[in-house]
Amino acid sequence: MKNNNHTICRRCVMDTTDSNIKFDENGECDFCQNFDKNIKNKLISLRDSTQLASIVKKIKKQKTGNYDCLIGISGGVDSSFLAHIVKNELFLNPLVIHVDTGWNSKESVNNIERIIDKLSLDLVTIVVSWKEMRDLQLSFFKAQHPNLDIPQDHAIFASIYNYAVKYNIKYILTGGNFATECIREPLQWAYHASDLFHIKDIQKKFGNMRLKDFPMCNIFTYKILYRYFKGIKVFQPLNYFDYKKEDSMRILENKYGWLRYEQKHYESRFTKFYEGYWLLKKFGYDKRKAHYSSLILSNQMTREEAITKLEKDPITEKDAKNEFSYVSKKLEISESELNFIMNGENKSFKDYKSLHFIIQFFVKVLRFLKFESRLIR
Repeated sequence: MKNNNHTICRRCVMDTTDSNIKFDENGECDFCQNFDKNIKNKLISLRDSTQLASIVKKIKKQKTGNYDCLIGISGGVDSSFLAHIVKNELFLNPLVIHVDTGWNSKESVNNIERIIDKLSLDLVTIVVSWKEMRDLQLSFFKAQHPNLDIPQDHAIFASIYNYAVKYNIKYILTGGNFATECIREPLQWAYHASDLFHIKDIQKKFGNMRLKDFPMCNIFTYKILYRYFKGIKVFQPLNYFDYKKEDSMRILENKYGWLRYEQKHYESRFTKFYEGYWLLKKFGYDKRKAHYSSLILSNQMTREEAITKLEKDPITEKDAKNEFSYVSKKLEISESELNFIMNGENKSFKDYKSLHFIIQFFVKVLRFLKFESRLIR
């Protein structure tokens, strides 16, 4: 489907704002082709109760103290439903970690409290140094980087992995899943948050302080050292259920008084600004296209519904002004300074040092070995 040299997939809503997208003779994109080839049958095969029971048995065997495993919680639908499943369906006793990066919304705070209280789970909150978080986030602003969420994402996953290693908890269970995330955002929209080399280069160029307390864990530490030498295993339970986003939200609302938010990841005030305003208005990248396309392929949304939703901005003009003001005040810069940055020359991750080519090599190896099913480019 074409519109003024703008090509949209005929099956999902991914388009040429991903400059590397490819289409076949039927007008279907390579994300859809990859889903049919590498993910669709895997989704079906994973819904095997005997396979799940075997994994749960292994998790219980490696119990550390009172806890079978560790899970992170943000207050979003995936992590909240994960806690529900882990406790009520798998009958595990997880230690729950929340990483406070300074950007929690009232919805996320409510959701975490309700889930923890009603499931009687133990919660550890790791508070990231705000001075360092603020300085690193400002560095990414000054770098004119598309993915402003790298500092926050890195802090979250590094804190969880480092905690698991420190306290010898062998299993990390995550809310990652194929049903709502079978399409990975192109790297030009969302470069790897795990590339610590990239983060340090941007902080060195634009930052005002050395990061002493900021949680760090480079991709090779958690992919190789932690997994193969420390015995840390990562498991995604939601893949073993017929995970439907809307149904899951209704369950969370009815059982826990869980509060909805506008879009995926908007439980964070910063992510709401970054995805709903910065990324779209400054770069023209709309992450909803990947989110909705995943739901289309897993039969949770029609293409027509997605197109209708995409005709409207992810946040209203009023919300955009409020978030713009909130972010500038939180980062202790004026709105005029933030406007100046918004109007600066756009850059990409390729303008800074990174491990991109090394990471891509290992991604290709993992795809060849069938350990990675999603298309990542």
